[in-house]
Amino acid sequence: MKKIIALGLWLSAFALLATAQGNLPLRKLQMAEFAISRLYVDTVNEDKLVESAIIEMLAQLDPHSTYNNAEEVKAMNEPLQGNFEGIGIQFQMIEDTLLVIQPVSGGPSEKAGILAGDRITAVNDTAIAGVKMSTDEIMERLRGPKGSEVDLSIVRRGVKDVLSFRVKRDKIPIYSLDAAYMIQPQTGYIRINRFGATTPDEFAQALKKLQAQGMKDLILDLQGNGGGYLNAAIDLANQFLGQRELIVYTEGRAERRREFQAEGNGRLRTGRLVVLVDEYSASASEIVTGAIQDWDRGVVVGRRTFGKGLVQRPIDLPDGSMIRLTVARYYTPAGRCIQKPYVTTGNGEDMLEQYHRDLLERFKHGELMHADSIHFPDSLKYRTKRLGRTVYGGGGIMPDFFVPIDTTLYTDYHRDLVAKGVIIRSTTGYIEQHRQELKSRYKDFDDFNRQFEIDDAFMSDVCALAYKEAIEFDEAEYMQSLPLIKTQLKALIARDLWDMSEYFQVMNTTDPIVRQALKVLDEGGYERVMARP
Repeated sequence: MKKIIALGLWLSAFALLATAQGNLPLRKLQMAEFAISRLYVDTVNEDKLVESAIIEMLAQLDPHSTYNNAEEVKAMNEPLQGNFEGIGIQFQMIEDTLLVIQPVSGGPSEKAGILAGDRITAVNDTAIAGVKMSTDEIMERLRGPKGSEVDLSIVRRGVKDVLSFRVKRDKIPIYSLDAAYMIQPQTGYIRINRFGATTPDEFAQALKKLQAQGMKDLILDLQGNGGGYLNAAIDLANQFLGQRELIVYTEGRAERRREFQAEGNGRLRTGRLVVLVDEYSASASEIVTGAIQDWDRGVVVGRRTFGKGLVQRPIDLPDGSMIRLTVARYYTPAGRCIQKPYVTTGNGEDMLEQYHRDLLERFKHGELMHADSIHFPDSLKYRTKRLGRTVYGGGGIMPDFFVPIDTTLYTDYHRDLVAKGVIIRSTTGYIEQHRQELKSRYKDFDDFNRQFEIDDAFMSDVCALAYKEAIEFDEAEYMQSLPLIKTQLKALIARDLWDMSEYFQVMNTTDPIVRQALKVLDEGGYERVMARP
């Protein structure tokens, strides 16, 4: 009884102190947590209580102010930092077995003698094949500190006995460039999947390689690129812009305007430039795209970008967790706010759901299908810096050349083939049987790309596997999707035999946005935009 009275007196004194110090909201929160942890009828998890309070507070602010626990922070940072520590393989789970697609070039697995097509069945004497182990659990066993060792049991096609390998873990690079190649004479193509710490160096190396091959113009593909580090976006934009040209500026209630300008020492300040974007291009992608468009340095092809223009400041917490708090907004050189509108009142969950339903609403309203369904009020009109062309704000970057979503090749039958893994498993099975034959027949990717075709026998195997997976055959849908299916199969084979760059060289032949970019360059569209008064 005395303890309860003492606690009550303490809380009363705490309340008086809070009021006196003029920080009542913070003191209320502290008092509530203190009272619950000391007085509640049952034992409580204080860490969980505090986490829940933080999450709910952030949910009342905006869609991008978030809380991440320590494990989430580590997983989130790895792709952006450009490396992790592990054994260095590209792999895929096929029927509860880990199949090595490719060992990372120069990585620990390649040095140990592991080959593409190997199946890892056990890690440190623990079976991982046929035991319904999750991919996350397998990854946890394969990864580890640099210098540590792991024993792997390998089943190799054509070898009777199970092979054993001891692999010393090392730092494994994570690349942010998917592809870099000459898409046509004098025109290079570079695709970036995220803006990480290594992106500027990767891009500079790719640019140097392509320029050595005679590149004058560039197609920069940022489709599906969700963003990343601001500094990486600034470094990339610097490759194209002149000295002291504004790339982006930020401004917020407690954050004064901060400008980021180009140094003018980039490697591609001349030549035609086409940037490819879609509704999943966001944040850092929009900064680069907006700067290029506003300075009339290049043209933009695709669909309106996502509209993520809020600046998050990471606030590290003592247990390794992190708050990413929105402190400002991004603005393009012409003054356009990149961030699309969002609701700031009501239930946090409902606000977030409404925000993420935006892409669905765009589809319903026809924006992804028809450019004339997009209407901007005069108040959202802006002028580009050099030519005075009209561009629009209001969230996201609107392209100069609109490309609707191509739904002609997509059917329910194709969707089921992809969803049930038939496409990828058919490719894997084919490569397992024909890897040596393919490598001996095609000296390099160019030979493969010109000569290899998916034949009827291959497609019969695909249909047979689909039947085993209870996918009902629909001849009309099959014929409609056949060109796309064949392209995907060929691209996956190219990826497994070479790398992601070769994968995109095949896939880009059917990508409508890439095809439109080539058309813009070849048929005078670029010059018409750049000649506007």
